[in-house]
Amino acid sequence: MAPGGVNTTAAPSASCDRFHAAITEIEPTGVGFRAGSRIAHFRLQRVTTADPTTSGRIAAIRRPLAGAVLAACLCGAALPAFANPATAATGTPEASVTGSAMPATLAKPVLPTAPASLDLSATQFVADAPAAAETTTGGRIQGVLKRALALLGTPYRWGGTTTAGFDCSGLVGYVFRTTLGIELPRVSRDMARQGERVDRTEMSPGDLVFFGRRGKVDHVGIYLGEGRFVHAPRTGRDVTVSSLEGGYWGGKFLQARRVAGI
Repeated sequence: MAPGGVNTTAAPSASCDRFHAAITEIEPTGVGFRAGSRIAHFRLQRVTTADPTTSGRIAAIRRPLAGAVLAACLCGAALPAFANPATAATGTPEASVTGSAMPATLAKPVLPTAPASLDLSATQFVADAPAAAETTTGGRIQGVLKRALALLGTPYRWGGTTTAGFDCSGLVGYVFRTTLGIELPRVSRDMARQGERVDRTEMSPGDLVFFGRRGKVDHVGIYLGEGRFVHAPRTGRDVTVSSLEGGYWGGKFLQARRVAGI
């Protein structure tokens, strides 16, 4: 008899069937866990038996049965951890990956945009090549016209090739040299022997226009378009814009030429 009047032994002659039939109620009161140790606790209430030899007493459960009940409780509590280790360890569900653990973000497809972009750029470059060439040529011509018009008002000086004063060929040579790096002959009659000859109806801005008498060239200017040209006329006149449509210069017009290299 243990302290408190609890019977700690059972009759040796009692069979297992009789012992199990004698148990009428087992009530666990709770299961508790602590991180890292998973400690379980429970309490067994008083157990009554139908055995008249133990009537009115507390029947004791043998240690093997108590150990089995404790082990079953521990296994049942541990099942959620084995079912989802990632959730038990961190409290956050992870994506399931067959074979090995991999981040869920790697499952997203990566589109090969770089090669497509490179092919498109190459195609566009080839398609736009003629337009780019025209833009470059147009830009060079515009540079020539802007430089020539910037010299309006510069005084005429016979033999002059600087901004201090120009004659007709000196002005044309200065504009092409400083804008495009093209060196033209010093005098107008030699300029008329170079470049491509252009019909009067097909002249374009930047072409050279020549004037003279009896078929001999003695004057030159730069065509601006719309029947006008810029030139250094003569002594006493500054660099100016004149018309090819009739008038003095219209009557003296001889030919037009396109400078090579524009």
